[in-house]
Amino acid sequence: MRLEGKTAIVTGGASGFGAGIARKFIAEGAQVMITDINEAGAQDLAHSLGKTAHALGGSVADRGDVERLRDRAIEAMGRVDILVNNAGVTHLPTALEEVSEDDFDRVFAVNCKSIYYMAQTFVPVMKPVAGVILNVASTAGLSPRPKLNWYNASKGWVITATKAMAVELAPQGMRVNALCPVAGDTPLLASFMGEDTPEMRAKFLSTIPLGRFSTAEDMGNAAAFLCSNEASMVTGVCMEVDGGRCI
Repeated sequence: MRLEGKTAIVTGGASGFGAGIARKFIAEGAQVMITDINEAGAQDLAHSLGKTAHALGGSVADRGDVERLRDRAIEAMGRVDILVNNAGVTHLPTALEEVSEDDFDRVFAVNCKSIYYMAQTFVPVMKPVAGVILNVASTAGLSPRPKLNWYNASKGWVITATKAMAVELAPQGMRVNALCPVAGDTPLLASFMGEDTPEMRAKFLSTIPLGRFSTAEDMGNAAAFLCSNEASMVTGVCMEVDGGRCI
């Protein structure tokens, strides 16, 4: 129960890595607000996790929705100790000069600008409780893959933002870290690969020394550690949860 008595928000929490983080946080004793653009999915997951789980629909790329999330979280849980910026999108594998401006804008709005919105909205209410922020970056920000250029760049931005936030917020007792997973068997996998076939999976897995994708449980375990008091001296770290992909 390493998160007993803590309150947390997990964005993009209705499925994939976000759902794994939410489940682990509940198992470790936290109250969790699950938010997702898929409101029905968020509500279903919260219902399955019991009375310490809450849900709210909305887009992290919309400042109004982010402010509504803050107000609802404080109403439901009293405060916010932990904020997990997990929501993310990608563009399909495409030559960098052929990615549409709409796709570029969507990737940077959800992957980057959302963290700006969340920081501006939540840092003021988290400073008094010395809160913890966890951003979900990617191995793509450390070891870029061809034809995911602007997604790679967005996750590199997350990594730099994490370190910058950690330095600035440390005097207030706040910690900021990131996770860098390799691709997992989540709703985004087909988008990363271009097509979900046994051949493409085998090709992708051949680049991971441990020979498997990241799982929601892997992410939940790593997130629980970084957001717990056990990691009280850890800040500005971008932890690779990648089976050796970046070696």
